[in-house]
Amino acid sequence: MQTVIGAVFKPVTKVYYFDPASLLDLMPNDFVIVDTAKGRELVQIVQSPHSVAEEEIVGEMKQVVRRATPWDMLEQDTWRHKEAEALAVCRKIVAEHDLEMKIVRCEYNFDGGRLTVYFAADDRIDFRALVRDLARVMQARIEMRQIGVRDEAKILDGVGKCGRQLCCTSWLREFAPVSIRMAKNQQLPLNPDEISGVCGRLLCCLSYEDPVYKEANKKMPKLGSEVTTPQGLGRVRHLHPLKESVTVYLQNNVMAEFLVDELITAKKGSSCGTCGGCTVKRRATAEEDNEQMRAERQAEAEEAAEPVETAESGSQRRNRNRSRARRRGGQGE
Repeated sequence: MQTVIGAVFKPVTKVYYFDPASLLDLMPNDFVIVDTAKGRELVQIVQSPHSVAEEEIVGEMKQVVRRATPWDMLEQDTWRHKEAEALAVCRKIVAEHDLEMKIVRCEYNFDGGRLTVYFAADDRIDFRALVRDLARVMQARIEMRQIGVRDEAKILDGVGKCGRQLCCTSWLREFAPVSIRMAKNQQLPLNPDEISGVCGRLLCCLSYEDPVYKEANKKMPKLGSEVTTPQGLGRVRHLHPLKESVTVYLQNNVMAEFLVDELITAKKGSSCGTCGGCTVKRRATAEEDNEQMRAERQAEAEEAAEPVETAESGSQRRNRNRSRARRRGGQGE
């Protein structure tokens, strides 16, 4: 076991472990100076000294140098106020170089010796000439860092579809993988406008309830499978995982909802065989049911029309027989 502290370089970002050395009385929200691969930095503590397993420590763990002094905090605040000016200068120089890149943010380190420029671009950018001009104008070491659309949304902040502040800005420290399978598990419409966030990627909140839906879907029959209900045989048309119920299309052309526990049996081997919930399968099942209903109605119409045709045929036959009898009588006279 190793005694460490958890600290962040910026609010709501990844937590890094540092060796507290002899400063075991550090508390959350305290500021300390630590050694990093790029020099000394000012970090904020979010986890007080505690023990972790050796496997959780990746790479070489740096050490805490000292507590941050009021002068360190004042110096950092001074450079924070200069970041807006640096951002405007960077955007102006980028426009002069005619580079297809978007400058998102500029950040000084706590002593102003290094300026990190965050930018977004679709392709790789040759910014060597840009770095030389920025270093000459800003009088600092320039570090260019290309970010993706999710990181851009985290930096710029915004309001999500729920009407609240973006999760990645307010509390989400690291991005979790999100896949389209999560939207299918929750039976959400696979419309990019409906399941995408302000960054244009899949909503991070799709991953929050995915374990619950996965566990609930294990109890559900496959969409399109045939089941036996208290009201007879039918086919599953809709799944309701949170209610643990299904909507079944019965053989008497009635849609009814049943709890999964109420189903008597479920016929195996008639499901989709892939995901059990694709839109193509639902459409095919609905079309098959519609064809069956049209065939039944057509058969009923033919059965209703058959006696009328028979009666008309019999009447015509009697009229023909009478005409033949009259002709024969006339010929006999």
